[in-house]
Amino acid sequence: MVYYKHPTAIVESDNIGDGTKIWHFVHVRERAKIGKNCIVGKSVYIDTEVEIGNGVKIQNFVSVYKGVKIEDDVLVGPAVTFTNDLYPRAFSWGEDKIVPTVVKKGASIGANSTIVCGVEIGEHAMIGAGSVVTRDVSPFGLVYGNPGELKGFVCYCGRKLSRIIGEENEKIVYKCECGKVVEIRR
Repeated sequence: MVYYKHPTAIVESDNIGDGTKIWHFVHVRERAKIGKNCIVGKSVYIDTEVEIGNGVKIQNFVSVYKGVKIEDDVLVGPAVTFTNDLYPRAFSWGEDKIVPTVVKKGASIGANSTIVCGVEIGEHAMIGAGSVVTRDVSPFGLVYGNPGELKGFVCYCGRKLSRIIGEENEKIVYKCECGKVVEIRR
């Protein structure tokens, strides 16, 4: 495999995709999987058995703990933290306490957000900076705050959707100012 690793990075995994760039002071633990053409920013920690898809951008100072799966084309902003234990105690730890988290294709997570384990962030969802995500986020959902609340929906391009062009029992159809049409399931 052909990927870039800065001399200060520690990469213990043999499963790093072609074209990926791993920058200063990153630590990638054994059995972690990182796809092709990813960018892993300065001082990122990627725990053992974490799965990261293709085209993912993880910005500086992010912690991704065991139990997290990040699908393709996800943006993880600076200083985002993922958790993996709903009842953390220094004196009791075990693999059985790990609660999985999934970030679906194309989602974006804003700087300084905390993702509490056990949630699924839907495809192309957007999490606002500084949010604390404590429950699932629907596809194209726009969530921000502490705790994070659904504030609307976004397009593939990231702009907030507001122009409804059709409604049916099961879905609302929006048209974004970029010209794309997005169907949101109710």
